[in-house]
Amino acid sequence: MFSGLVDDVGTIEKVEVTAAGRELTIACSYQDLADGESIAVNGACLTVLEHWPGRFTVGAITTTLGRTTIGSWQAGRRVNLERALRLGDRLGGHLVQGHVDEVAKVVAVRQEGDARIVEIEVSDEMESLLVPLGSITVDGVSLTVNALPASGLLGISLLEFTLMHTTLGRLEPGDGVHLEGDVIGKYVRRLVAPHLATLEDGR
Repeated sequence: MFSGLVDDVGTIEKVEVTAAGRELTIACSYQDLADGESIAVNGACLTVLEHWPGRFTVGAITTTLGRTTIGSWQAGRRVNLERALRLGDRLGGHLVQGHVDEVAKVVAVRQEGDARIVEIEVSDEMESLLVPLGSITVDGVSLTVNALPASGLLGISLLEFTLMHTTLGRLEPGDGVHLEGDVIGKYVRRLVAPHLATLEDGR
């Protein structure tokens, strides 16, 4: 479990194709990692296979590659990193599982005052989880749903701190981003689905 508060931005040093998928070696500031621990890499929960001071290797299996943009990553790419929460940690963002729900496309980026507004095209399924001022995870970053300007469109607002401490400041139209919907919203949708179906059948 994560909070969506990025605690480091790493750089991919090496990408290797394996029988299972891909292995990525990432340079970072972490000095005390452990083999087998979980790290969110651009919002995808991956397992540390090997580690050294200032770098680690994670693996992405074929299933993960099919649900993320990881298959296209190359050496030199910067990625958002977050280590898993410990019991007792402050939950400054929101509950994030590190399970990428979909890869969505950035359709617009513009500056409004001191904020950068990014609009992202989302699926119907993702849109059903979004509420104004609710939570959304974009490339591993916990953000507030700033606006839902049109059907199938999500608007987020990036302040200077986020631009400086994550990779989101580099987003441009056409870029693909990892989205994870609010887990509470997923459970609510699942719980109410049978009741909504009953209401619709009764019409």
